[in-house]
Amino acid sequence: MKKHIPLIDAESEVRELTAAELRTFKPAREVLPLSLQKSLGMRPRGPQKAPTKVSTTIRLSDDVVRVFRATGDGWQTRVDAALKDWLKTHSPA
Repeated sequence: MKKHIPLIDAESEVRELTAAELRTFKPAREVLPLSLQKSLGMRPRGPQKAPTKVSTTIRLSDDVVRVFRATGDGWQTRVDAALKDWLKTHSPA
């Protein structure tokens, strides 16, 4: 068995990890108890409820984004709803 090198030196400074040490790391989902994973929000998402949305990148005016973000969580859903409402009376062409 390899000799363990302490992570903290005599001055209580944490040393830099070696590449070999980093290779021994495992993903958190493999080592943390399921209860802790859930409390950290690490549980996988289930299938998206219909209707399925498409992930995209779009450039919007700063003032538009600022107004919607100021409404709090779910602002992207509200942008989607505003665009759907606009489509009821306008043609995108």
